[in-house]
Amino acid sequence: MKITWLGQAGLLFETDQVTIMVDPYFSDSCEKRNKRLKRRVQVKEEFLHKSPNVLLLTHNHLDHTDPETLSFYLRQDTEVCVISSKAAHELVLTYPGNHNCIIFEPGTQWTIGDIRLTAVKAFHSEESAFGVILEQDGKKYYVTGDTLYNTHILEELPKDIFAVFLPVNGRGNNMNIQDASEFARDCNAKWAVPLHWGMFDDIVPLEFEHSGRIIPKLYEKIDFEEEAER
Repeated sequence: MKITWLGQAGLLFETDQVTIMVDPYFSDSCEKRNKRLKRRVQVKEEFLHKSPNVLLLTHNHLDHTDPETLSFYLRQDTEVCVISSKAAHELVLTYPGNHNCIIFEPGTQWTIGDIRLTAVKAFHSEESAFGVILEQDGKKYYVTGDTLYNTHILEELPKDIFAVFLPVNGRGNNMNIQDASEFARDCNAKWAVPLHWGMFDDIVPLEFEHSGRIIPKLYEKIDFEEEAER
């Protein structure tokens, strides 16, 4: 499994069989709506030309479900499986092309190629927001989506999470660094990757605490095996 951080909460999961893009944000849509949300990192255009089999949109906020970004992938000549929250679903249906548009809710599963996707609850300002567990070859990668720490989430999770990817910015109904550190420990993840920083702020999550912490580098592979050897 190759995993690349795309900035903010965006991730790219690639195996030999399938490519899944999660919450990509490659525009200035947020700044157009709120001048304080100016993009601080450049768009790397090579990712605009990717052809994901799956677009996974955890909720309908601009930095996760961005109409300008989606236009690069949801075209008349493409056929993409779009898995989204109920709130994002209506937007997805407006794009041309023969796309398979699926609403994900906690407990829903979808298998594509060698990856099984399972939705779990997220506690965010959008009621239909969700997190997702991607499982391949027995390893479970948990993308929390935007969420606050909530014990009800922990009750639903498997006990053998390989890696968790979670927000740490502490704004807009997201966990702050302290709560994210506790959540990563409490969900028993072997590895923990802080997300949702650096796009609109100057956060560098050095205070995020976890024995398996990996601070990702923008547009680079997150290499768990390399970290294990250190």
